[in-house]
Amino acid sequence: MVLMENNEFLRTESVGKLMGKYAVPCVISLLMGALYNIVDQIFIANAAYLGSYGNAANTVVFPLTVIALAVAVMIGDGCCAFVSLSLGREEAGPARRSVGNAVVMVLMAGVALGAVYLGFQTPIITMFGGTVNRETFDCAREYFFWIALGVPFYMFGQAMNPIIRADGSPRFAMVSTLAGAALNIVLDPVFIFVLRWGMMGAAVATVAGQAVTAALSVWYLFHMKLVKPQRGDYRLDGQICLKTLTLGVTSFLSQISLVAAMAAINNMIRKYGALDPIFGQEQYAQIPMAVVGIVMKFFQIVISVVVGLSAGCIPVAGYNMGAGEKGRVRELFTRLLTAEAAVGLAALIIVEVFPGRLIALFGAANESVYYTSFALRAFRVYLCMIVFACVNKACFIFLQALGKALASTVLSLIREIVFGVGFALLLPLFWGLDGVLISMPLADALTFLVAAFLIRRTYRELSEGDAGTRRAKIMSV
Repeated sequence: MVLMENNEFLRTESVGKLMGKYAVPCVISLLMGALYNIVDQIFIANAAYLGSYGNAANTVVFPLTVIALAVAVMIGDGCCAFVSLSLGREEAGPARRSVGNAVVMVLMAGVALGAVYLGFQTPIITMFGGTVNRETFDCAREYFFWIALGVPFYMFGQAMNPIIRADGSPRFAMVSTLAGAALNIVLDPVFIFVLRWGMMGAAVATVAGQAVTAALSVWYLFHMKLVKPQRGDYRLDGQICLKTLTLGVTSFLSQISLVAAMAAINNMIRKYGALDPIFGQEQYAQIPMAVVGIVMKFFQIVISVVVGLSAGCIPVAGYNMGAGEKGRVRELFTRLLTAEAAVGLAALIIVEVFPGRLIALFGAANESVYYTSFALRAFRVYLCMIVFACVNKACFIFLQALGKALASTVLSLIREIVFGVGFALLLPLFWGLDGVLISMPLADALTFLVAAFLIRRTYRELSEGDAGTRRAKIMSV
């Protein structure tokens, strides 16, 4: 009964206010998380002694941080959805056990993944295109070593963020991420420009920020408001773990499949860049990889907003779905899709009208004219269907919040593996480097056709369910 009273506002407060309360802090949290790697790349790019070699190395290592994020959000988002659905049904025990099990799982996964990274450093860097030239490979090794050491901190902080939101503290989740990102921003210029630690300096600054976020998350774990795990809740339960991971598998696939796409793209860039009359020259070989990495960083900023809006709605959607308030869920879905489309439209205007301003942030003044011309083309072509990308991502996550793990997973797989990886491997055979740039907008446009069908079906199901609820209330009167 106490749980019901504590969470009743999720069923009674206006949907717009709830969306602002939960989604805005989540957006800020994810933006700050995205800034860890992006800020590194900005400072690296503007350090003349690193330049595009450091940029390319950052692009090589970036997918490896995404792998860690994929595992972390699978556990964290899955736990968030599990807890929200459980609270909507007034089931406190399963909610506590899900949190306890999630903590144990992410700690084990963080240590294991960090060990794998350190043990197989060279083959992993090679797999993601780090051998484009010797300078890029050396920078990537230096950056990767220190990032690997921080993987357990990074994963714990990222997994706890959605769990803290599910416990009713979206602002604390935001503050914990802000604190780490702020430290990274302060330390980056000191380590890179003052101490001239190069790639090591960028990585150490990042890990320091991640450690702060993890420490604040540990503090919150012992001061949770609604879901307070007890000692026995940390004992792994096969059924709880399976349900948590099932609910979070879409988040995992959306990230891990992005890694597969980036691996394919990086290797296609390396292969077909070598055949290009300009980028086949040793001194320019790293430019396509550096540029595509920058474009992906901007895309990551946009997607952080998109995912933040969607993930912030998970506790609200899950609670109301569990409580049978499907009309409110439908209203939330409408507001979410509208907001995501607006974000995508704003991003489209920026990349089509102001790409020069974007590349200037990443040290274009220190690079050749070939760097600038390829960057302008990459921004305008690669992200021309970003509106569809935003709506698609919202659909993935909202279906997950409703407990529709299968539909969400299938849609995510179609986008990231079938289209994302498939087109990245196929189109360069016909159009070389331009084929790499075309692969993403084509994948987003075709995925939207499938997403539109699922969106329409979801609306129909929510409308039918709501109508049934209204009839039941009338008959009871």
